This record gives sequence, structure tokens and C-alpha cells, in this order.
Amino acid sequence: MPGGECPFKSPGVGPALHTVSVLAAASSVLLATSRKAGAAVWLTGCAPETESTGEKEVVKHPSQGVGLGGRAPREPPAMMFFFLTCLLAVFPVVSMKSPIFGPPEIDSVEGTSTSIKCYYPPTSVNRHSRKYWCRQGPKGQCTTLISSNGYVSKDYEGRANLTNFPESGTFVVNIDHLVQGDSGSYKCGVGINNRGLSFDVRLRVVPGSGVLNGTQVYAEDLGGKVSISCPFTSANLPNVKSVCKQIADKHCIRVIDSAGYKGPNYEGRAKLIIQGTTQTEFFFVIDQLQVEDDGKYVCQAGDDSSGDKSNVDLHVLKPEPELVYADLGSSVRFDCALGPEVVNVAKFLCQKNKEKTCNLVANTLGQWNQAFKGRILSQNNNGVFSVDVTNLRKEDAGLYLCGANSDGQPRKSRPIQAWQLFVNEETTFPSRPSVVKGVVGGSVAVLCPYNPKEVNSVKSWCRWEDIQNSGCPPLVQSTGLVKNQYEQYNGRLVLYDEPGNGTYTVILNQLTAQDAGFYWCLTNGDIHWRSMVELKIVEGQPNLKVPKTVNVELGETVQLTCHSPCKFYSYKKFWCKWTDQGCSALPSQDEGSGQAVVNCDQNSQLINLTLKQVTKGDEGWYWCGVKEGLQYRETVAVYVAVKEKGTGSGALSSVRAAAAEDVIETSVRKVESEVVQDPRLFVDTQEKDPEDAAGGSIASADPGSSAGQGGSSKVVVSTLVPLALVLALGVLVVGVLRARHRKNVDRISIRSYRTDISMSDFENSRDFGANDNMGASPVSQETTLGGKDEFIATTENTVETEEPKKAKRSSKEEADMAYTAFLLQANNMAANIQDGPSKA
Repeated sequence: MPGGECPFKSPGVGPALHTVSVLAAASSVLLATSRKAGAAVWLTGCAPETESTGEKEVVKHPSQGVGLGGRAPREPPAMMFFFLTCLLAVFPVVSMKSPIFGPPEIDSVEGTSTSIKCYYPPTSVNRHSRKYWCRQGPKGQCTTLISSNGYVSKDYEGRANLTNFPESGTFVVNIDHLVQGDSGSYKCGVGINNRGLSFDVRLRVVPGSGVLNGTQVYAEDLGGKVSISCPFTSANLPNVKSVCKQIADKHCIRVIDSAGYKGPNYEGRAKLIIQGTTQTEFFFVIDQLQVEDDGKYVCQAGDDSSGDKSNVDLHVLKPEPELVYADLGSSVRFDCALGPEVVNVAKFLCQKNKEKTCNLVANTLGQWNQAFKGRILSQNNNGVFSVDVTNLRKEDAGLYLCGANSDGQPRKSRPIQAWQLFVNEETTFPSRPSVVKGVVGGSVAVLCPYNPKEVNSVKSWCRWEDIQNSGCPPLVQSTGLVKNQYEQYNGRLVLYDEPGNGTYTVILNQLTAQDAGFYWCLTNGDIHWRSMVELKIVEGQPNLKVPKTVNVELGETVQLTCHSPCKFYSYKKFWCKWTDQGCSALPSQDEGSGQAVVNCDQNSQLINLTLKQVTKGDEGWYWCGVKEGLQYRETVAVYVAVKEKGTGSGALSSVRAAAAEDVIETSVRKVESEVVQDPRLFVDTQEKDPEDAAGGSIASADPGSSAGQGGSSKVVVSTLVPLALVLALGVLVVGVLRARHRKNVDRISIRSYRTDISMSDFENSRDFGANDNMGASPVSQETTLGGKDEFIATTENTVETEEPKKAKRSSKEEADMAYTAFLLQANNMAANIQDGPSKA
């Protein structure tokens, strides 16, 4: 590719590998066509390189490419270039930040030595690839000076070496006997040539302190102190002494003078020292050296042309920062140890921005940057200020400085520590959400990563607090719930340690609005695997539903039922019993339909847990939950309270009550069916005679025994009607009786039961403005049953007694009485059904 960079120059390394993969997949048809044509198509498609690198072992020819079919290499046809150009237009190369990282700037003094450490992703390909250190030329070429293949240029013979550390993904270039000629721009990189993945490094070598070509040279560290000697002749003893700093246009701006002037940038840091009136030397002192102090100065005694002048070259050496290489989403730690002289002074950590100001990250006074809210933990122990930053982002990369100042704010002070943080965007660090959402009463499950090599490390989960307070107090650990958190998280929190897959799960249920906040996943091992998650409480309802509390008596059996929505139909359901050591799984029965969501029955998605012969040890919290594969999703908690017998209704009692209601409801339906056939067929509410219980004949009750109340009479139902006749006329009889019955029956709905009650069942139908039977004798009533005229004589006292009339009851009272009579009749009928049919 004339004028361009061959995209296949570094197979298996970084972005070039992605390009090869895309082009290889997209070019399959083209390659097959080329085979048929008998042409040898080369994946590289690059012309021989003619760049002069000074490294003899590098052979640059298309024959280095991979041929197809094992044939001798031939120049690729022009059509191949055309198709590759089209493919590059369709599949653009992914532009990513190079994962190689080293020091951006290095300041050294002539005659000393330096070490340049460069990081690379420790993949299998990168560990075995060529490492190099090259010097950039004016035309963009980079001439190799030393490489891991054993090559060393003449300029570096005897004073430089390169050492690779594949286990840590680093290599180090050591250079001794530095000279000013070594100053310049370099690259450290990985690849088969110098156009591979690389990082730019600027090296500055300054002369040591002394006199060079009539100029006094001073080399001092950033934040340090310098005392510059300014000589003059005795003729200028009474004249003004001054110092100015030269700028780019060779104009000299006054910094300080003996008349009392001091430049704004030097206020409080610079001073002139004049020792007596006979000394022909004064001193210019600068404290707390800054980067801006670097440059050329002129000392002067006298202001006219007869004044004495001396030139000064001041070099402020930037401290070489400690390199920190971290993956996107991982964690780093900055340990700031400034020495015993500032052990009681407030310390700060700040990050340099593009405007060269340093923004506060955190300090020992409990202040922190909102951009790092929830993502930093700090502690100050024995004068060492440590700051952990987790969930690293791209914008976190840069220069960090640590210093000491009384107000804890960033100042240009000394002593100072520096770190250069690089965030690798091509990370293999496991991704996980930084925010989880839950609803009040619901649950969340947080997946925490840890170093798979540290299976036996202690895992924990803590809640992030204001740095000024306790930092992040642990709530639960792999050894169990923290004791001082038991009251707040009893039955709510558990940690599942799953050795082997590099993750552990923390589940928090029975969520409240106060649970919202930041939480950290920690281990006592590798700090780079620490992570943070923010819990947000949003509006909604929990998906799983169970009773909050279940009461049960000793020795009884209780069944706990958990309802789940249809969207969990394919999930694995489970029950477990919570303790402060975890939640142990229990055998349970999944009654879900297991069908697709579109056909799911909400009422059938049940998970049941049966506890038999309950003991006091069964009391406690029980969790119902669902899992998708190996990942926990949602859980819900229910508390089972075990009581002594007779102290209260147990859980089984409620279960039995529900079952009894089902039986009564079934009996009601049966009675209702009989009432529909004959509204007078009610079971007597009076107690049965022992003879009746033994199977004796049932006698008719005297309806006059309760004159004020029209009680129901006992009915003898003949069961000797031939079965054939009943079957033949049954349909016709039911239809006729239903039609006649609707004329004399009012339908009443009472609570959850619905039944038909005859007007004759009330105390007196006249109270409701109707006759008992229109057109019938006051002494007798007739009805037709089974196709025959059956006559049932009822004796009624037609003479009014002299007793005062009772007050008429309200409709509600009448309905309540009818309902009570009805329930008793239903219970008796249910008992008769269980005991077997009585003899007629």
C-alpha cells in the first residue's frame, strides 16, 4: 500500500488483528475465486518496505506473508488491491488507543542513568513478540536502537540493554552514561517492525550543576529549593541588585530587586540575600520550585550599561512518576508516604488536567471530588495516605500528585509524590453493571468478580459511607453476616461464594428506600479486582409473592407457597432457609406450567415448600427465589413463627381453614342444586334424634312449635322411585321446576356465597307483602313433583294468639338469619355425605 501503513504488519497484536479478522472473513469469496484462477493471493498485500531502521535482523519482503496453497509467492494482481480497497471502505478499521504504555517524559542529568519501563497486554502473542526501543527522526521514521531479538545499535553498545518480563507484561530499557545528545523523542513498542503498537516517550538530558560556557547551571528537583550566586564588582556595591528572567523574544522580565519589588509568581517563594556592604556577591533564593521556574535568568548589579551581569541556566527536574497500568473497570491504589516531617499535616491527592491545574480527588479532611463519588476509599494510617479508586473510566487516566497542606487543598508544595495512570481500554477485565435497580419489598443480586487465582481469599460486601466517617463498613463476608449488622440485615442479606468461576454473588432482599446507595465488592487479596455498584430504589412491585409471616403450631405440617410471574417460567426455582452463615437449599416442588409465556397461566406458577412435624428449630426466615442458569435473579423472604399448641392459630390452621371453605363451598353448590330442583328441600337445623342417627325413620317436625318463626319442616325424600323413570323424566322435571321456582324465589348474594332462598324460609312471608301460596288453602299447599301430584299437609295455626306482636325485623336481620340457617344445613349435609346416605 504505497504511502500507507500495511494493516497486517503485526499479526495477532492489537487493532491489526481485528483488521485481519474482518478482511479474512469478508474476502473468503474473493480468495476462493483467486484459487480457481490459479493466482497466489497474499493476505498482506504489501509492497517490500524500504525503511531504514538500523536493525539488520528484520527482513521486510512480501514473502513473509502467508501464502495459499503452498505455492511460490507471486505479486498480487492489481484487481486484488482494488477489492481490498473496497473492503476497507465497507469495513473501516476500528480506531483504538494503543495498549502500550510508558513514561511520557523523562528528565535526567548528564552522566547519570535512566530506566524506561513499558507495559503491554500480557497476551500469548504479545509475550512472544519482538519488543523494541527506537528514536524518532524528523520525517516520522523510527530507527531501532535496541530490541529483544538481541540487536543493539552502535550508539548503545556497552551502555544499554532491554529486558522482557512476560509474566507481568512489561519490558525495561536501561541506558547508562547519558549525554545531552541523548535528548529527543523515542518509542517503546511491540511488533515485527517499528510501526507496530507503541508509546511515545520524550527524554531530556540536562547538564549537571556547574559552569558551562560562562553560564552557571543549576539542576534541582521539582518542589525543591535553589540558591543562585550572583557576583558583581565593587563599583556597583551601592547600586540596585536585581534578577530578571528571559523569555522567548529575549526580553528579560524583572523577577525581584533590592528596592523591594517582587514578581507575582514569586511572592512568598523568592528573596535576595545581600551579606554586608563589602561583599561582591548576592544570592537569589527560590523555594518550592515549580515547573514554570525552569529557564534562563540574568543577575544584575546596577541598571545602566556599566552594570554587572551574569547568566544563569536553571533546570527544574520533574520527578519521574510511578507508572500505574490498569484495565478499564478495574481498581488502583495510591499510597502517599511523604515522610515524618509532614506526618501531622493534612494530605491531598489531585489529578492534573489539560489546563495544568490539579483537581482535588480526596484528602485526609474527608473532602472528595463529586466525580469520584462512591468510587473512592481512603484511609490514613501512620502517616500513609492511601486512596483506592475503582470502576476506572477512560477519563481517569493521567497524572496524579500527592502533597501536604494545612487546608488539604492542592498546592505546589514539597515533598510531593507522582503517579502516571494508564487505563487500558482493550481490557479483558470482566464487565458488570455499575448500577442495579430494585423495588421496595423486592431484591437485588450483585455479581462480584475476584482474582480466580485467589479462591481462598475472604470476600466481603460493604456499604460506602462518607470518607470522613468509617469509609466502607463490611456488612457480610464469605464467613457469614457481620455480627454488628445482624439487627439491620437479619433475614435479608447473604453472600454465595462460588469457587472456580472468579465470582461471588451478594443478595439483598426486603429492600427499603434506605437501602439506596453505593456498595463495594472487596477481597483481602488483589486490590485491582475491587468493584463498586450503585443500588437505586425505583417504583414497582416485587415479582415474587409470599406471605410476610406464617404462624404454625408445634408438630403440625405447613406448606409455603411462592407465586412467580410467567416471565420466570423457564427459570430454576428454589427454597432455602436463611442463617447468618448463608441460605441452605431445601427440597421444594415447582408447580409451574413450564410453557411459553404466551400460554402461561399466572395462577399456576407456584413453588411449594412443605415442612412436616414442625419443631422450634424450623422457626426463622425462608427464601423463595429463581435462578437463570448459575446466576441468581430474584428472591423473597417469609418468616415462619413456631408456637406452642393452643397458643394461636397455626399455619396449618389457616391451610385447613382454606380447605374447609372449599368443602363448604362444594356443599353449598350441591345444596343450591337441590334447592333449584325444590326450594323447600332444606335440611332441618334442629339436632337429630339419636334414633335418627342410628338410621331410624325421620318424623315431620311440628311447624307450630315456633309460632313466631315459620321454621322449615323436615322433608322425607323418597329414594324408591324407579331409576328408569327418574332418568327418563329428569330433564323435563328440572326445566319445569326451575321455571316455577323463579316465580317464588328471590336471589340473595351473601358474602362470597350465592344461593337461592325461598320466601317461605323467612319468619313470615307476609312481612314482605306476599302470600305463601296464592290460590291455595290456608291449611294446605300443593305442588307437583316427579310428574305426580304429591300432597304435603302443613298444619298452620290460623288463630292469632293474644300475645303482643313482635317487632318486625329488618331485611338485613332476616338475611343474616337465613344465612346462618343455611350454613348449618350445609354443614349437616356435608356430614351426612361423609357418613354415607341415611336410610329413608
